[in-house]
Amino acid sequence: MLGCGGGGVGLRYRLTLATGLVECLCFAGVVFGWASLVFVLKTDGYFTDLCVNRTTGPNSTVETDCSGQDEQFSLVFTVTSFMNNFLTLPNGFIFDRFGTMATRLLGICLYTTGTLMVAFSSSALSMLLFPALSFIAVGGILFLITNIQVMYEGGVSLRSSFLILSVCSVIHLLRTFFLMPNTHIPYPLPEGFTYGVSPGKSNSYNVEEIEKTRETGMTSEGEGLAETDDMPLQPDDGQQSEDSGKVASFRSCVQSWFFLWHLVWLSVMQLRHYLFIGTLNPMLNRLADNDSALVSQYTNAFAFTQLCGVLCAPWNGLIMDRHKGKPLAPGETDKEADLRSSSLSLFLTSLQCLLFSICASSPLLPLQYLTFILQVLNRSFLYGGNAAFISMAFPGVHFGKLYGLVMSLSAVVSLLQYPCFALVKGALGGAPFYVNIALTLLTLLAFIHPINIFYHCRKLTNQREDMAGGAAITLAEAKINPIFHQYVLLDSCQ
Repeated sequence: MLGCGGGGVGLRYRLTLATGLVECLCFAGVVFGWASLVFVLKTDGYFTDLCVNRTTGPNSTVETDCSGQDEQFSLVFTVTSFMNNFLTLPNGFIFDRFGTMATRLLGICLYTTGTLMVAFSSSALSMLLFPALSFIAVGGILFLITNIQVMYEGGVSLRSSFLILSVCSVIHLLRTFFLMPNTHIPYPLPEGFTYGVSPGKSNSYNVEEIEKTRETGMTSEGEGLAETDDMPLQPDDGQQSEDSGKVASFRSCVQSWFFLWHLVWLSVMQLRHYLFIGTLNPMLNRLADNDSALVSQYTNAFAFTQLCGVLCAPWNGLIMDRHKGKPLAPGETDKEADLRSSSLSLFLTSLQCLLFSICASSPLLPLQYLTFILQVLNRSFLYGGNAAFISMAFPGVHFGKLYGLVMSLSAVVSLLQYPCFALVKGALGGAPFYVNIALTLLTLLAFIHPINIFYHCRKLTNQREDMAGGAAITLAEAKINPIFHQYVLLDSCQ
């Protein structure tokens, strides 16, 4: 888009990009900022009615047991993270059906409602956190709550923080009307394409027709990866004739092996991240012997690493696009090259998660600094790679629905974090060692996805080489046959 248009149009493109970066950096990440927010909520006395006094030891020492409070906060996080992902499916359908503006307006309404509910909540109204944080998460325009603790320790109250976030909705509204398209941004970009409020200009483009035309052309060239023999679970449902020029159906995409293993890849790693974030505060309290100053130090360190996530995301993009600009192998398509390139990215993401899970299982408190770095690096690779793989492996007309479906199904798996937390607090007596080992072993399932893609691409390469070899033999036979016939004719004449 940046290379198209000039003057006011080019300026609008650049403003859209710049404000989009600011919006993603400053207004996103409620789930990953939970550790900072729960620190403030505990300080303000949310769910303190669940803390009980217990008498322990020979000297009858009275200690406060807040495991019930931790369990309630874990439930809030479980519900919030579930709603954040599960409702991505209807949001994807809304985006595909009604476009950018309608989806953003819905998100702004939910986001503003949630921030106002948190702003006017209190320890006596702790239950408001359930709908409030769910609204903020589902809204899609989410503030990076890792800043909350920094603001709080600087003297800004929780209510003032969320009132400021509510006022920021005006910025999102202005960007929605002036710097975003009404429906979708078509690809490839039509000549003279513009968007936003432009007096005297018509910004109506049939984006769906443009996308379908692009996908049809790619399918006719054999680039429809969702239509290969190795991909569908039920080939008869998923196959589309190359001669028909039709885009692979949504059903055939969902019933493909690529979609299945991608769902497993995302689900197991996302569960590991959510359980780590949801239990980070009680874990730090346990490793720091309830030293609040030390817990605050590590919580701030975790918050800072989350802010650095924006520096990690481009690395995965460089790995994904490392083949761009290089000549394709004979007979290789662009989509096949993209898919082959993605296997390395998916493998590195799985490896990062395995290392992150191992470090998170360690009882050494200083090692958690490395855990924080691996977590934010893996998080950037995970969600960036998720969207990139769906966009390159399946038709673009199904992107919103497929992305929403895979996030919704992975959200169902993420519900396991609460029973895991209850198991640690109950039967395991607060020791998460066995749960951490089980989750670490579970992350090994994520390696199946990149390995499957690697062997799929190798099979396509072998098929091309066999076809090229067969074509060469056929050509050689075609050259030899006329000479052979001439000798046969001369022999018959004699």
